[in-house]
Amino acid sequence: MLGIILRLLPFWVREPLLIVVGSVFGVRIMYLAVHDSDWVPAGIGTVFLVFTAIRIHMVVRALRARRNPSPAASTNGSAADAAPQPQPQPQPQNVPGPRPGPGTPKKDHNAWGQAVAAVAVFGAIGATLWLAPDFTPSDVNTSQPASCSDGTHEKLPKVYTHTPRPVTGEELCKALNRPDLAELLGTSGETATTASGSNNTAALTDGKVAEPEAQVAFDTYTVNVSATYNDLTTDQYVKLMKFGDEQNIKTLTVLGRPAVLFSDHTMKLEINLGSGGSGGPVQQGPLARTLSVALDRHDRGGYCDITVWSESGALPNDNALLHIAEKVLPGIPERPAR
Repeated sequence: MLGIILRLLPFWVREPLLIVVGSVFGVRIMYLAVHDSDWVPAGIGTVFLVFTAIRIHMVVRALRARRNPSPAASTNGSAADAAPQPQPQPQPQNVPGPRPGPGTPKKDHNAWGQAVAAVAVFGAIGATLWLAPDFTPSDVNTSQPASCSDGTHEKLPKVYTHTPRPVTGEELCKALNRPDLAELLGTSGETATTASGSNNTAALTDGKVAEPEAQVAFDTYTVNVSATYNDLTTDQYVKLMKFGDEQNIKTLTVLGRPAVLFSDHTMKLEINLGSGGSGGPVQQGPLARTLSVALDRHDRGGYCDITVWSESGALPNDNALLHIAEKVLPGIPERPAR
């Protein structure tokens, strides 16, 4: 269908159109090929440019033919000029001249006007095609960050009903999964790939201590926030750290609450889903940095841990943890007096 339409167009419309389209697509494909270092698009772009060069050559030849008539026509014209011309006969006045017959040549169309109009119209189309990728958001830019809620509501363990004002995993996830979280981590432009929250209980407590947690992962860092509703104060927590493997311990105050910064290694567990179903031993994972803050200003017991780590082992500055805590802690109700 497109070929039939092109054949029906006049020469001075069709050829400029093909030149414009071939030039735009050829240059654009060559640019993308060089940018992506892909030689297949480079070959396609070369075909477009060669096709365009042939069309330009045809148009140039046609223009030269219009400006310079053929030698045969010029010779016939000279012979006609050399022949004796009959003397003009007097014509009676007020006699209308002969009407143009069917063989009278019509006025030729303005070829240059057609060419300019075609180039202007399809040049605008070509410019739109050229600039469209720059103004149309790509799939990466339009990807939405991970959402916390999956539409299901997990049933809370019984200990949550006996704990005064506990935060849930979904609430923790919403407090952590902020639009500016990547900026707080120093990785502006990244989008959260996963976000989740769970209503857990603390290990080795037989389900008697509520410990909700949430986790948000980016390409560079992963952030985990948990709230432990036990009777352990921050001072007691620091004393226990000195007997463990925690490193670089630093006490401070965050939003008027006692807090401590420390480093520890994560655990790496490999699970084999083959026929045997066995997994490898628990290994030491990358180093993680944790900020632990008391659940209330009077440090009556319980704490909120904000932990950051990466697969590469790199860690953000401690200020990133402090900024995250200042944004997340207001979403966690302070522990009331018991």
